[in-house]
Amino acid sequence: MIRVGVVGATGKMGREVCRAVHADPELALVAAVSRSAAGRRLDELVGVAGSDVVAASELDALREARADVLVDFTGPEWAPEHIAWGIDNEVHVVEGTTGFEFDPAWDEQDRVCVFVAPNFAIGAVLMMRFVVDAAIHLPDVEIVEYHHPDKRDAPSGTAVATAQRIADARGGEVADVPIHSVRLHGVVANQEVIFGGTGQTLTIRHDTTDRTAFMPGVLIAVKAVVGRPRGLTVGLDALLEA
Repeated sequence: MIRVGVVGATGKMGREVCRAVHADPELALVAAVSRSAAGRRLDELVGVAGSDVVAASELDALREARADVLVDFTGPEWAPEHIAWGIDNEVHVVEGTTGFEFDPAWDEQDRVCVFVAPNFAIGAVLMMRFVVDAAIHLPDVEIVEYHHPDKRDAPSGTAVATAQRIADARGGEVADVPIHSVRLHGVVANQEVIFGGTGQTLTIRHDTTDRTAFMPGVLIAVKAVVGRPRGLTVGLDALLEA
């Protein structure tokens, strides 16, 4: 049984992670951090019936609960601090926040696996695979990504990762791929990559209609991270190919 602590447990993504972890028979939800709801039980906060976990205000609650894995969906201003805490306390990290710079020390340490993914939706990972073939054969490309207005980074991590794959396939630079960011109420997370060639266009699009779409990928990461090589792993692709 893998013991999991969720940071940002009462946020939009954190709630779904708590429910998914609690429902998985291979995992145990043992700790939750929510500074806005500290002291309240998770069963009333996020609807994880039968859980006796009480939200805490500090990450030390994960150490006290002997968590094996820290799952973080908070914000780019806190993610590096949470990753560093996981390394210092020998708790593996699954990081779902985007919009922050990686620290080379995360890959150089040999205490835990730090897993970071720009997108946990398996369909989005497949979309990023498909664009590589198209990038080789069609000369023009632009990316349009759509997210809810509370998304803090623009362009999104998924859009940047997609542009990187296109640039790598063509031997160019990420800056060569235009990215357009749209922030609208009613949107969860969508992305389309539009290719153009002589007399034709090709659109490769992925739509997320509900945040539960990310949960299969999160659970894959949580289960895999404890057995991964120490250091930094980036992207769900690395786990789907294992």
